[in-house]
Amino acid sequence: MKTVRSTLLLLLFLPLTQPAPQTLMDSHINYEYGIDNFEEAKFSQDYEDKYLHGKNMKEKETVIIPDEKSLQLQKDEAVPSLSTKKENDEMPTCLLCVCLSGSVYCEEVDIDAVPPLPKESAYLYARFNKIKKLTAKDFADMPNLRRLDFTGNLIEDIEDSTFSKLSLLEELTLAENQLLRLPVLPPKLTLLNAKHNKIKSIKANTFKKLNKLSFLYLDHNDLESVPPNLPESLRVIHLQFNSISSITDDTFCKANDTHYIRDRIEEIRLEGNPIALGKHPNSFICLKRLPIGSYF
Repeated sequence: MKTVRSTLLLLLFLPLTQPAPQTLMDSHINYEYGIDNFEEAKFSQDYEDKYLHGKNMKEKETVIIPDEKSLQLQKDEAVPSLSTKKENDEMPTCLLCVCLSGSVYCEEVDIDAVPPLPKESAYLYARFNKIKKLTAKDFADMPNLRRLDFTGNLIEDIEDSTFSKLSLLEELTLAENQLLRLPVLPPKLTLLNAKHNKIKSIKANTFKKLNKLSFLYLDHNDLESVPPNLPESLRVIHLQFNSISSITDDTFCKANDTHYIRDRIEEIRLEGNPIALGKHPNSFICLKRLPIGSYF
């Protein structure tokens, strides 16, 4: 009887001895732990997909053997670039030079000839290059040109017809070249700068019809005499540092007209020449200002 009673008591209290249910805190911890495991697993999978598989793909790509055409392309790319001269010859003028509102600037670009110019060009600055010769073809069909500057080139020769059709040309600069003579000049020229050349003589009719010429720069040449038939329009004449050894009464004035006054001339420079200007007083009686130079 006691045994049966004990068994009944044991069965009565058995449900009270079961483990307590999981608390909310424990559940939250396990939930976070589950998330961490999920994110870690996801990152691991992404890493494998993004990097390891990508690496394998790159490794596979690197073992691709190029065909003969690809090898030839690589070989062509390895060939050195063309020389500057050839590039300049083939390059359009307005890429090689700067074109801006009718002006073309081709300065220090190592060209050895005048490049093709846009037809609307009015001003060309081709200073400090390697141009050796100027021809009529250089300016064919270029009626709008008003100013040309070839300072600091290697020009030795200019065809006589080079500027003959440039009816609007007003300023021509040929300074610091290797010229031995001057070409035929256009009629509307107002400025000619040919200093620092090797010019020894100038033809009698070179300046005769240039009725608008105001500025003439021929200093630092090998001239043996003052150019004849200088136009009345001249205001400035630079002839210093030549080889001029004599002048006449008709060089600047008119020997048969004692009343003649050359009132436009503002400056004549003759220093650096083997001449004593004081020995030629009648050569300057028509001038408002005496030339600059040695008088004794």
